[in-house]
Amino acid sequence: MTDDQRSIYLTIDLALRVGEVVLASGAGAADTTSMMLSVTSAAGLRNCEIDVTFTSLTLSFQSEPDTPPETHTRQVRYREIDYSRLTDVDHLVRQFAAAEIDLDEARRQLGTIVTSGHPYPRWASTLGWGCMAGGAGILIGGDWIACVVAFCSAMIVDQLNRMVSRRRIPSFYQQVLGGFLATVIAVGIDRVSPQTSASLIVAAAIIVLLAGIAIVGAVQDALTGFYVTASARSFEAILLTAGIIAGVSAGLGLAQAVGIELTVQALDPLGLSHLPTAIVGAAVVSAAFAFACFAPWRTLPPVAALGALGQVAFRPAIELNLGIAWGSATAAILVGLLSFSIAARVRVPPLVIVVSGIVPLLPGLSIYRGLFQLFRENPVGVTSMFSAAAIAVALAAGVILGEYVAQPLAREARRLETRLAGPRLVGPLRPKRRPRERPVRERRPREWPRERPPRERPPRERKGPGGDRTT
Repeated sequence: MTDDQRSIYLTIDLALRVGEVVLASGAGAADTTSMMLSVTSAAGLRNCEIDVTFTSLTLSFQSEPDTPPETHTRQVRYREIDYSRLTDVDHLVRQFAAAEIDLDEARRQLGTIVTSGHPYPRWASTLGWGCMAGGAGILIGGDWIACVVAFCSAMIVDQLNRMVSRRRIPSFYQQVLGGFLATVIAVGIDRVSPQTSASLIVAAAIIVLLAGIAIVGAVQDALTGFYVTASARSFEAILLTAGIIAGVSAGLGLAQAVGIELTVQALDPLGLSHLPTAIVGAAVVSAAFAFACFAPWRTLPPVAALGALGQVAFRPAIELNLGIAWGSATAAILVGLLSFSIAARVRVPPLVIVVSGIVPLLPGLSIYRGLFQLFRENPVGVTSMFSAAAIAVALAAGVILGEYVAQPLAREARRLETRLAGPRLVGPLRPKRRPRERPVRERRPREWPRERPPRERPPRERKGPGGDRTT
C-alpha cells in the first residue's frame, strides 16, 4: 500500500466516523453530509459522493476517471444523545478544516471523544430528566404535589428504561413502559390525593418522553430533499409516539378496571395571567433537558432564557386567536432566529440550542387529551391528535425557517452548496478546504553594490573658429 492510498483510506474512515456521531446525535442528513465533505475536502479528496440514510453512511471517491472508485460503508447504531460529544466533534472538524491539526491527530482526538465517558455521571442525567418533568408540571399549571410526583416518576421511568435498554429491547417497548408507568403513578396519586390533577402528571411524563424523538431532524431532511431519510425518521417518530399512546392507554384501561375514574383538564392555562409561571417552567424545562443530554455547562443559562422567551412569544399569539399550531410556529421561528447567534457565542452547534429551546412547546397535554377522549369513544379525540401532530411539525418547520433567516443575516451563507440547500445546524456552512502550505523561501543576504570604475568616454570633436575640428 502506497502512502497516498493509506492517506485516502484514513481520510474516508475519519469522515465516516464523524458522520456516524453527527447522525446518531439527531442531526439532519444535510448536516451530516456537510460535515463529511468538510473532512474530505480539507484532506484533499475532491468530488466525493456521499449517501446518507437513516442507518448507514456511504462514501465513494474516485481519484481519476480511469481508476476504480473507493467505496466505503458504515452502519449507524443508536447511541444515547450526548451533546458534549457532538460539540467536541464539531470543534474537531473545524480545526481540521483550518489546518490546525493533521490527519493523524484528528483521528486520535476523535477516538478519544468517542470512547470517553460522559462529562458527568448518569445519575446526574437522571436528575435532569426529573427536573425537566417537574418544570413541565409548572409549565402546564400543576400544583406542587403534581410537580413533585412528576419529578419522581420521570426519574423512575428513566432508570427502568436504562435497564431495559441494556437488555437490547427496542425503543418502542421502552416508550410503552414509560407511558404505562407514568399513568399508573398518576392513578395511584389520584387515589391518594383526589385534588391533585392526574392528567398533568401524565402530560409532564409525555413531554419528557417526546423530547428524545428527533422531530427537527425529520422535518429538516424533508425540507432539504433527503426524502428517504425523512420518511424513515418520520416513521420512527410516529412509532415511538404510538408507543407512548399505547402505554398511556394501557394505564387508563387499568384505572378503569379497578374502578378509578380519571379526568382531564378542559383547557390549558394559556392566558396571560399564567405567563410568569409559564416562563419559569419553560426555563426549567429547557435547561434541564440540555443538562440531561450532557450539554456543556455554558449552554444552560442561554438555553433557559431562550425557552422562557419562546413562552413570551407563544402566549400572546394564543391570545390573538392564532391557534396553538400557529402560536407554536411563531415561538419556534423566534427560537430558530436567535439560536444561531447564541450558538456562536457559546461555541456549540445550533442543534443543541434549537432542540432545547422548543422542548417546552411540545404537545404533551394535547396528546393526553386526545387519547383520553378516544378512550372514552369521543370522536373529538381525533381532532386533538391531529392538532398535536400539527404542533410538532410547526415547531420543527418554525425553527428551521428561523435558521434560514438568521444565517444569511449573519453573512455566513454566501456560497452554500446547491445540492446541500438549507441551513446548517451542525458543522460549517459549506465544505471548507484546507489552506495550502506555501513553501518558505530563504531570503538571500543583501549584497551591497560593487564600486564600478569610471567609464572612459572617447574625446568629443569640437569645431574651431575657422571650422577646423579640434579635440
